[in-house]
Parts: sequence; structure tokens; C-alpha cells
Amino acid sequence: MNSIKQNIEQVITQIGLATEKCGRDAESVQLLAVSKTKPIAAIEEAIAAGHRAFGENYVQEGVEKVQYFAQQSIASSLSWHFIGPIQSNKTRPIAEHFDWVHSVDRAKIARRLSEQRPAEMPPLNILLQVNTSGEDSKSGLAFDDVAALADEIATMPNLVLRGLMSIPQKADDYDSQFAAFSSLAETMNKLKAKHPQLDTLSMGMSGDLDAAVAAGSTIVRIGTAIFGARDYS
Repeated sequence: MNSIKQNIEQVITQIGLATEKCGRDAESVQLLAVSKTKPIAAIEEAIAAGHRAFGENYVQEGVEKVQYFAQQSIASSLSWHFIGPIQSNKTRPIAEHFDWVHSVDRAKIARRLSEQRPAEMPPLNILLQVNTSGEDSKSGLAFDDVAALADEIATMPNLVLRGLMSIPQKADDYDSQFAAFSSLAETMNKLKAKHPQLDTLSMGMSGDLDAAVAAGSTIVRIGTAIFGARDYS
């Protein structure tokens, strides 16, 4: 069984091959290690291997990890991303502890994050989650609603809109994966005319990383391939 360090090296190699294939710089794609349900020790192992960016889906669990590492000398080099669904009664701890939020899809949530962001902290980096497949079961904005929410967030003082995120419908073939990711990339390109600071596309996981990178992903979210299978019991 590989160590977490070996797993991270393998994923970085995969990212390198994917970027090379489509003529991109390997440094243009950030690896976000999705550490949800994983113990502190596993994150410490990833940090020891040189990794610094972590994604959490559950508010309480994520906040406890952020608080734990805030006491460590390495704290200032770590980047914490909230990537799960957001309930309006859970916005305060997200606003107070995370550096990035990938899953904003309602103005009410964005407003609360802005109002509850502590004044001494830098603005919270925001990604809008887009429902690229149109499935009712999936979270996220419809394509037609993205521009209006982007405009609204631009008026919120403690947020900075950085880009878009999606969790597309599962597809095993490359062409379907690429089409879903390309639609998100096209949406962001249109948005950039009015919001030129946009620079981040959070899309792609283990099974569709190549298509995501080819379509322009700048953050790939990888969990199981780094930390092993999750136990939800």
C-alpha cells in the first residue's frame, strides 16, 4: 500500500502528463487534497510531504481541523477550502475559518459570508457552483443565473469572486467529461468581460482529471487517490 506521500507524487505526475498533453504549464493546475472524514494524522502526513491546500466538506469537522493547525508553526502556509453544500445557519464558522469557498450558489449565502467575515481577515475567495448537467439532484446555479449572482457578489465588501466550480454528472467517456467542463470554462470566459479578476476553475476529480485539465481547470479536487477509501460509518 502506498504512503500518502507516494499518492501525492502519483497525482502530481498525472497532472503533469495531463497538462503536457494539452500544452499547459503543470504549475497552472493546483492539487486540492480533499481531506474530509480523514484524521489529523493523515493531513499531517500530507503536510510532511510538502502539500499545503486542503478541501473540507463538513463544517464542524473542517473548522476543528483548521483550528488544530492554526496552533502549528506551519499555519500561515496552509490554504483551507470549503467545498461542501452550505446551510445558511452554518455560514459564520465558514466565514471565520476558511480561505476559499467553492460552493456558493445563492445570494443569501454570499451575503451572510460577507457580513460574517472577520474584519481582520482578508476577503474570502469565492467560487460559484454551477450545475452543469441540469440534474435536480445536483447543487449549483443554472447557467442563466451565474452572471446575476456574480454581479451581486461584486458589491459585497468581504468577498472576492475568483471563478466557478462544478461537480458534473458522472460520465466514463472522455468526450462527455470534456463537454461538461468546457461549458463551465466558456461561461467563465464570458463572465471575465465584466469581472476580469476571475482566474479559477475548480473542476475535475480522479476519474475525469485529464478532461478537466484539457478544458482549463486550475484546481483539481482529489481525495481517495491521496488518502484512500473513506469510511462513512
